[in-house]
Amino acid sequence: MAGDWIKFELTTLDKPEVCQIADLADIDPDAVVGKLMRVWGWFDQQTEKGNAPSVSKKLLDRLVGVTGFCEHMKSVGWMIEEDCVIGLPHFERHNGKTAKNRLLTAKRVANHKAGNAKGNDAIVSGALPKEDVEKNKEPLSARDSVDPRMPSEMTLDWTPDAKLLKTYATHSGVVLTLFTDEVRRAFTAHYEPRGQVNTQAEWVQMLVKWVVNDKARAAASNVTQFKPKAAPTSDFDDSDTDWPNGVTS
Repeated sequence: MAGDWIKFELTTLDKPEVCQIADLADIDPDAVVGKLMRVWGWFDQQTEKGNAPSVSKKLLDRLVGVTGFCEHMKSVGWMIEEDCVIGLPHFERHNGKTAKNRLLTAKRVANHKAGNAKGNDAIVSGALPKEDVEKNKEPLSARDSVDPRMPSEMTLDWTPDAKLLKTYATHSGVVLTLFTDEVRRAFTAHYEPRGQVNTQAEWVQMLVKWVVNDKARAAASNVTQFKPKAAPTSDFDDSDTDWPNGVTS
């Protein structure tokens, strides 16, 4: 056991792997993050090197409350299984006592450098005049990034996030070339008047389903309908009354 905390990167919240697991498990991406923390925390507390030979995936699935969650982690490369032994890849980088000591050391070094930088700022004058610095500053709107987990309404100028689109399209077996600007305009024109609120991940997932349904409709319209064959004609005349007399030559 390595302690009562684990390393967690904020960028994990928006990683495509999280969205893919959410799609596979049919749960919210935020719920996926919470369940990942449960799994990672369990490995950190109960294992030395990230391998659990005596624990089954079924037990961990029960721990997080989602059947097949470990399989979903395997599908995105966040869990491995060899000879019926499950484990976490690169465990030593993020978990364990050594990794935590390394992280704490890096934080101390960063804080020390930041303190030295502040001290130097008080001594060394700025390289640019104040007005030039102000000109080079970016407006807040340019620096702010859109959180793909934040709910939003559909707009006519909406464009899907490239990483999310690739993740969902690949999972659904749809080539990216099908997501043309014409398809995007049709999609946004359909949903914009509705005032529906979804996260960016949900909007992208709906766009992929939109294209999948378009493919299905196109395939159905190309099916050739074959006309039924006419019944063969017969030479037998059921109105002929001469048959009891036999055939005459």
